Amino acid sequence: MSNVNSILRRVPVWLIYLIGALPAPWLFYLGMTGGLGVEPVKALEHELGELALQLLILGLAVTPLRRLAGLNLMKFRRAIGVLTFSYVALHLLVWLVLDVQILSQIWADILKRPYITIGMTGFALLLPLAVTSNNWSVRKLGPRWRSLHKLVYPAAVLGGLHYVMLAKGFQLEPLVYLAVILGLLALRLPLPRRKLAA
Repeated sequence: MSNVNSILRRVPVWLIYLIGALPAPWLFYLGMTGGLGVEPVKALEHELGELALQLLILGLAVTPLRRLAGLNLMKFRRAIGVLTFSYVALHLLVWLVLDVQILSQIWADILKRPYITIGMTGFALLLPLAVTSNNWSVRKLGPRWRSLHKLVYPAAVLGGLHYVMLAKGFQLEPLVYLAVILGLLALRLPLPRRKLAA
């Protein structure tokens, strides 16, 4: 694993941003050229939302991978977080601008449809994390910055629930995403200490 970590240390962070950003314009291109099927807006919403969840899971996996497998991705955690929020924001914008479009209907959906309420709550929790994902905020907030960024945990659970509730009928894939999120969060729980023998 040390060889892998040595290689990763030489990978520039901007490359992660570039690779992570590439799917977005490609998906919009497919949507405009008929590559996303008969309902391109719905398909675009789904693809962007799923990418956001995958990046969220990758971000949650950074600490367990370092602790359990010795794989150090800490250098890229901020980039992963920024990309996650970007895809969540794009997912939301497609729903707002291309799907619903009517302001009163948007507000009604947020209030009346639980899966949308949960999704919007998750977005609201991620918003302060995106705003403070910079060196100035880290210095200004000090130890509070780390506490603030623990909001990603409930946001991740809400994102997984949003996907499960959005799915029509029984679908395994959303449940797998939620299970992985819950599993990664469970790995962060402190292990109970064994009592020493008297």
